[in-house]
Amino acid sequence: SSGINAEYGQDIYAVNGIKFHPVHGTLATIGSDGKFSFWDKDARTKLKTGEQLDNTITCCDFNHNGTYFAYGSSYDWSKGHEFYNPQQKNYIFIRQVKDELKPRKK
Repeated sequence: SSGINAEYGQDIYAVNGIKFHPVHGTLATIGSDGKFSFWDKDARTKLKTGEQLDNTITCCDFNHNGTYFAYGSSYDWSKGHEFYNPQQKNYIFIRQVKDELKPRKK
């Protein structure tokens, strides 16, 4: 769910999915904030954050060799039925990924 953390004054959103890159071992997270992020788990750093979507991102995956990243945007019900808008369309995005998922140099 989304809300304000009173102690730190920041928004908090659910993580809806985590997928590991099949070659590099880095990972992608997707969430209710409508963004995806790529992470280097070993260096504990964020590699990239995707553009803000109008809706939540509910699923994601890499192809077999990690050259494409696909993710779907639709309502995830985290705000309940009151906020569901049947006019809002669902989307599937496919983006080519290259060096943006390689781990950071040590």
